[in-house]
Amino acid sequence: MRYANPVIPGFHPDPSVCRVGKDFYLVTSSFEYFPGVPVFHSRDLVHWEQIGHCLTRESQLPLAGAACSGGIYAPTIRFHRGLFYMITTNASHGGNFIVTTPDPHGEWSEPVRVDVPGIDPSLLFDDNGKTYCSGTGKGGGVWQSRIDAKTGRRLTRPRLVWPGTGGRYPEAPHLYKIRGRYYLMIAEGGTEYGHMETIARSRSPWGPFEPCPRNPILTHRNYFTSPIQATGHADIFEDGKGRWWAVCLGIRPKGGSFHHLGRETFLAPITWDKDGWPVIGNRGTVELRMTGPLPKPLPVDAPGVRDGFDTPDLRLCWNFLRNPHAGDWSLSERRGWLRLKGSALTLNDLASPALLGRRQEHFDCRASCLVEFDPAKENEEAGLAVLANASHHYELALGRRGRRRVAFVRRRIGDLTSVVAEEPVAAGPVELTVVADEAKYAFSFRAGRSRPKTLATAATRYLSTEVAGGFTGVYFALYATGNGRRSAVPADFDWFEYRPL
Repeated sequence: MRYANPVIPGFHPDPSVCRVGKDFYLVTSSFEYFPGVPVFHSRDLVHWEQIGHCLTRESQLPLAGAACSGGIYAPTIRFHRGLFYMITTNASHGGNFIVTTPDPHGEWSEPVRVDVPGIDPSLLFDDNGKTYCSGTGKGGGVWQSRIDAKTGRRLTRPRLVWPGTGGRYPEAPHLYKIRGRYYLMIAEGGTEYGHMETIARSRSPWGPFEPCPRNPILTHRNYFTSPIQATGHADIFEDGKGRWWAVCLGIRPKGGSFHHLGRETFLAPITWDKDGWPVIGNRGTVELRMTGPLPKPLPVDAPGVRDGFDTPDLRLCWNFLRNPHAGDWSLSERRGWLRLKGSALTLNDLASPALLGRRQEHFDCRASCLVEFDPAKENEEAGLAVLANASHHYELALGRRGRRRVAFVRRRIGDLTSVVAEEPVAAGPVELTVVADEAKYAFSFRAGRSRPKTLATAATRYLSTEVAGGFTGVYFALYATGNGRRSAVPADFDWFEYRPL
């Protein structure tokens, strides 16, 4: 059966999957965004529906002061004796920890700190009752300990079990027991254009590990003509019918070597060669269109393109930057509207401004909103941002210049910030729109029944990882700020619309 990649587009890196019966559950990294670690469900491996987040409380996910691309790294999800376990690293606060739940649609437990160093932890619940935690040690290579998964207590000293094949940054290990042997799969080469996945096996979880003679088993480092690059950081699993699959991250560069949607989740079938080694995809590559022995298709209902803010809770697609301040936003103060109260914080700050964002998941798309905002002072503004990180973002916003309310476009690219266009706007609600294609964003506004007015454009490449740095992707974000002082006037958003084109 044919299917399209990526199966989860946009900023959804470091995927990990577990199966329970006919149900598959997948988690990805979330870095400095809150809530953390989105959880997806599928029954056919192609249609994934977000059902929640693992980390929904500040007690689970403190992010104060987290740098851009700090916070949550590389989660792993596993199921054991009626409980789901998610283990991950908060690189900004507290290191490695586990949360659990009997129902991934609901709330997860408070964190249990895991007494192992490094990042990218993963769990194997062996059939002999022992639990192994593998991770990336500070000295390089894969380090492993036995742990008590209930308490996080380390039962053995960390031990270097495999240094990898020589690629830089050996990381993201997963230990599996398959047909009586232990397979250790890791990412190497850095999460860039040299990214790759390698594997080794042993009769013991402690090794010695024999590398696969065909390593790397997944990479696009020499596949220059592919629209997918930087494949790696994979997890493999069996689908209940004896068929094996891999999920991995990859990027889709445009305009040369610039990717701005972030690292996305791809799916590939696995076969096993005569010597018992996995063969991922098309001899170690993945494609935008692939064929595999998929379960029966079971599409899920896509969320509506328009969010009218008519429900008591936010849709699952929305995120805050770091831990939000309760007084900065509300769905109840004005029924059917999202209210943002601009604080002194701005998009330039490594903090939590009054902002609510969702991932850009398509190259060609339109993001728009209807906002009521009449700033009282020149420092106050509110609108729609296109955000990569604190030093690379564009804003389409309403502000004040003297006695006039204006719509304006501002670009921040590194140390350079400039307002590139502005127009007076009459009183009343204003529709703000960003139209994206592979190369640019076009910013326009419409007041009342007037025609839309295009103000400016901006290149997508300046929000790419290659320019902006980091591990995340672009967000469309509703925001408000007082630029150094608390805003006296709230910004009310009647609706937000995200539409693929």
